[in-house]
This record gives sequence, structure tokens and C-alpha cells, in this order.
Amino acid sequence: MRKPAVVLCVGGSDSGAGAGIQADLKAVAACGCYAATVVTALTAQNTRGVQAVFPVPGKAIAAQIASVVSDIGAAAVKTGMLPSGAAVAAVAEMIIRHRLQNVVVDPVMIAKGGRRVMQENAQRTLVRKLLPLARVVTPNIPEAEALTGMKIRSVAAMKDAAARIARLGAKNVVVKGGHLVQSRRDGSVDVLYDGRRCREFGADWIDTPHTHGTGCTFAAALAAGLAQGKSVAGAVAQAKKMITRAIERSLTLGKGRGPVNVLSL
Repeated sequence: MRKPAVVLCVGGSDSGAGAGIQADLKAVAACGCYAATVVTALTAQNTRGVQAVFPVPGKAIAAQIASVVSDIGAAAVKTGMLPSGAAVAAVAEMIIRHRLQNVVVDPVMIAKGGRRVMQENAQRTLVRKLLPLARVVTPNIPEAEALTGMKIRSVAAMKDAAARIARLGAKNVVVKGGHLVQSRRDGSVDVLYDGRRCREFGADWIDTPHTHGTGCTFAAALAAGLAQGKSVAGAVAQAKKMITRAIERSLTLGKGRGPVNVLSL
């Protein structure tokens, strides 16, 4: 049997299993790859929000990465929740030390319920140490606004923000447009900037509140595409298709925002 491509998923554990490492595992498996995991934080979390965050020390994060890559290896890396500057620094150091490729950075700053899950010093460290190592960074609009200091109210502004984030060091930037008000009318558009030009990836708007785990699922599917040898644009197209179908099939669980569903694809 052929060995599957390995994606190393680095992020927080979601006890409700809608986002975080649990979403990564499902998305990577749905793409036909194998997901190894590095837990950066434990969260008490459900469909209504994040009630508590318990960060994992940087030393423990580094040890998990070293254990996986020294034995199983990794064709791609996807980072999600990195709650502290020490966590970001540990991940960046291990990427450099082990010469890890196809790094996809999902700059998780604010959970779906509104709770901030990244300390301010972690954001500064991410910009300084991790973004320059990223092949792709995948901010949503609030995250892109935090990274650029600009307001984003249109697709044109998304393109401007993507170019600004690229100047921070990332080779490719995908700004996800689901938070745009006009998306409800015109459809959801994501913008990929490759350092030279922008491409748009559109999909019809799906009217559902059950979108927990969209960012994690999208970035994990993108990383899986890169691990399989797809181009960046091809991996983005794969991720866009998967997340659209996962939202269409989202689950009504709990009393808040239910999770997207890749398991029925």
C-alpha cells in the first residue's frame, strides 16, 4: 500500500471537536493524507465559544515536533492556534532546524465566539519569526485587519491587504472573504496573492450559522494539497471546494454554532 503524504498539524485542541487539531485531523484525512499532531493548547470549548485556554509550554511543543519529524517526517506543516510568543518561537525554530517545507500559517487570533486566543506578544512574534517561513498564510478578514492595521470592506481592499501581508515575508497570502457583508449577496470570495498578482476563488453564499471550524478546515485542506504536490493555486482550489461542501453539510449540534462537516464528502 502506498504511503500517504504526512501533514504535521500544529494547533490547539478543541474539546468540542469542531475546530483546532480535531478539525485538522478530519480535513487532512478527507484529502487522503495522514495527519500527525502537535498540541499547543488545551481549550475548554463548545459550540457557544471558548471558556478556557491552557497553553502548552514552548519546550513541550518543540519536543512534539522533534518526535514526529525524526520518525514519521512531514511533507507539509499547518499551524493554527499559537497562544504565546514562546509557542510561536518554538514552532519557528523547529521549522528552521528540521528544514520543514510547505508551511501553511493560519494566524488564529480570535475564536468564532469572539474570545481572543493569541496574546499580543505572540502576534508580534508571528509577524517577525513565522510569517517569513510560510509558503502560504491564510488570514480571515479580522485577522488580516489585525496584521495590516487597515479596514477591509471590499474585495479590492482584500487584495491590498494580501499584498501588505506578503511584504511581511509570506510567499503567498490567501485572504478569506467570508466576513464581508457583501458576501451574502455576491457570494464568498477568497483572494490569493502570489507576490505578483491576485486570483479570486469564489463560491455561492451558504446561509447557515453552523460554520465552526471553517478556518482550520480550509488551511488543513490547503496544506494537504501542498503535501500531495499540488501548486499553491491548485491547493487553494481544493481547499475552497472542500470547505464549501463542508459548510453545505454542516452539523446542527449544541446550542451555538455547529461544526462544518467533511466526513460526508
